[in-house]
Amino acid sequence: MNTPLFIVDAFADKAFTGNPAAVCLLENPADEAFMAKTAAEMNLSETAFLWPEQDGYRLRWFTPAVEVNLCGHATLASAHVLWETGRLGSHEEARFHTRSGLLRATKSEEMISLYFPPYEITASPPIAGLAAALGLEEAHVLETVRYADNVLVRLDHETRVRGLCPDFVQVAKLQPRAVAVTAECAADRIDFVSRFFAPGIGVNEDPVTGSLHTALAPYWAGRLNRTQLTAYQASVRGGMLQLEVSQDLVTLSGRAVTVVSGQFHVPPGAVGELL
Repeated sequence: MNTPLFIVDAFADKAFTGNPAAVCLLENPADEAFMAKTAAEMNLSETAFLWPEQDGYRLRWFTPAVEVNLCGHATLASAHVLWETGRLGSHEEARFHTRSGLLRATKSEEMISLYFPPYEITASPPIAGLAAALGLEEAHVLETVRYADNVLVRLDHETRVRGLCPDFVQVAKLQPRAVAVTAECAADRIDFVSRFFAPGIGVNEDPVTGSLHTALAPYWAGRLNRTQLTAYQASVRGGMLQLEVSQDLVTLSGRAVTVVSGQFHVPPGAVGELL
């Protein structure tokens, strides 16, 4: 079984930056065993699987360990592949049917825009052991909030975000599915920085996390009293995102670069079958 497979650096304007995602193009649905084993084989933070469905494509995302409900960078990578391979015309909208509902993407020159519903942000009391697991003093934490089953922590200075060295074993033991940290940024043309840790689902640190910014965008829009923001995720690879916030929509925009394209060969009977 030979299946088109791509590795795309998302939220990146050059190779080896941003967040790499594998994109597996299928003609028909695949069983979950195949997708889970393929994602483990790719060993990237996310592998996307898509196949034609209704007026668009079914899209599912897997980490090396679990399937997830939403992934921004692998959605951007999937849309990029559809346009780059000619499956969609450059002026056509990409439409994805997902666990999180219908997601859309559009293309303008080299910039891809994704349109996501914002996460609801709720207050959270301090979480015992969280600061220590992140390698911080309690005084460095200014605020803790929750979105979905994740925690977002605002720190007192961007240098602490950039310099964090978490204890991933301890972070994985905490109740939240994932922990994000953020701080306002003093650099020109960047409003805030962030990092994202999810060792409990097989991703110690995600290089650039689109879904996180559907929480960060409304969070910082409220604090900075602005609807258009520039964000930088300060992982080793790093990545820039342009954000726009409206009442019921967050627009994430960035670029993508294909670094690998080829065929994924699975020996007959190795794992499941395409359905």
